[in-house]
Amino acid sequence: MNPPQWRTGSTRRAFLSASAVTAVTAPLLAGAASADDGHGLGSGPGRPVTQQRPDKDLRNLLREIDRDRIEATVTRLTQFGTRHTLSSQDDPVRGIGAATAWVYTQMQAIAATSGGRMTVQKQSFVQPVSSRIPAPTTITNVIATLRGDASPERVYVISGHIDSRVTDVMNFTSDAPGADDDASGVAVVLELARVFATRRTQGTLVFAVVAGEEQGLYGSAYMARQMKAAGVDVQGMFSNDIVGASSAWDGTRPDPRTLRLFVEGVPTTETPAEASIRQSVGGENDGPSRQLGRFVQDVAQNESTEMDVRVIWRRDRYLRGSDHISFLRQGYPAARFTEPRENYNHEHQDTRIENGIQFGDLAEFLDFGYIARVAKVNGATLWSLAQGPGTPKNLKIDAAKLTNDTTLTWDRGTESDLAGYEVVWRETTSPDWTQVLEVGDVTSVTIDIAKDNVQFGLRAVDRDGHHSPVAFPRVSS
Repeated sequence: MNPPQWRTGSTRRAFLSASAVTAVTAPLLAGAASADDGHGLGSGPGRPVTQQRPDKDLRNLLREIDRDRIEATVTRLTQFGTRHTLSSQDDPVRGIGAATAWVYTQMQAIAATSGGRMTVQKQSFVQPVSSRIPAPTTITNVIATLRGDASPERVYVISGHIDSRVTDVMNFTSDAPGADDDASGVAVVLELARVFATRRTQGTLVFAVVAGEEQGLYGSAYMARQMKAAGVDVQGMFSNDIVGASSAWDGTRPDPRTLRLFVEGVPTTETPAEASIRQSVGGENDGPSRQLGRFVQDVAQNESTEMDVRVIWRRDRYLRGSDHISFLRQGYPAARFTEPRENYNHEHQDTRIENGIQFGDLAEFLDFGYIARVAKVNGATLWSLAQGPGTPKNLKIDAAKLTNDTTLTWDRGTESDLAGYEVVWRETTSPDWTQVLEVGDVTSVTIDIAKDNVQFGLRAVDRDGHHSPVAFPRVSS
């Protein structure tokens, strides 16, 4: 008689029917032939991983994203002349103060449509003298919080930065329209705040317009520290920074259907010992941010967004970084959206005329249909995160003794519509999860697959079929 392929503990509701259980009892033999990969992954327990399709509510939400509103937002932000962090705080028409006041007014109007579920705050602090800050300077973030109904403790954040600059990062008097960097990201945040405000979500969503990015990520750093100090459970954060141009402004190599997503590997906050353990078992590609990147491709790369998400396994581009890094430094999973190909000859340059062509980070260089599609990618991601269950916590893989099977344990989530859990796995050389096995509403499982040969993960599933990002196990010995 063949040994059972999986055994579970602490069962509450079963995912699998009796016939389904029987269907997965054939042992997965090491080296068994398979049409899938030659290693038997397609011939044993489980089934191939399939993409999560957008539900009706998500499709309706994405249809409401308005290209013209996005263009109007970008254009208005460029009209403040400069939004440099060191520019005027009290001029009513020019500078960072006027731009921030305008964004705050827009967020308040959006919150008024939410039935009291969205609150808006100006989060201000004084940044002391530091790199690129020659005198104590007030920095103000505008933060709109849409409280979730069922799991408000679960928080997901998107941001764009309001400040702009020219080539000389200390020049706060010249015009710095900052259409692409980063009025485009602010427009995405405002538009998504608008379409989400009238909808109810299970998790809490935070729409943040942060300042001080160009001077050193000061606004987002303060925001992330405050959230960490308050014990906020941020399960995902996305910076939208330079998301406006699909053809690099010079007309070469247009790529209007691709959006880059930068995700780091081994978490920044791991100790050297923890990082060593993770890498020794092959987990250098399985940090929480990498799982977030895989989740985005799964839920937001489809016909509803009309976009391909190109995940890049780096924290950010060479020599530069965005506001997601502030959240990574606090131990939160975070990633950065940005356009497919930047034009460094135009970006951050002083506004000027050459051969009749006006250069500088101006709105006329942008593709507003592209920004609308970027907003759809963000919207699909936020909706799927907030409406699905949270990422499983305290997942461990038992390595206390030598065995040819794999035992996983975890904490049960608290969602009222939680249906159960799915174990996922893949070849160690595969970039994404390939196999999935439904194991029910349990908190432990033993599977007759050698943990030495593949990577394992776990995701939660609700009654409507929404799943969470995958959790990667820590070693328990």
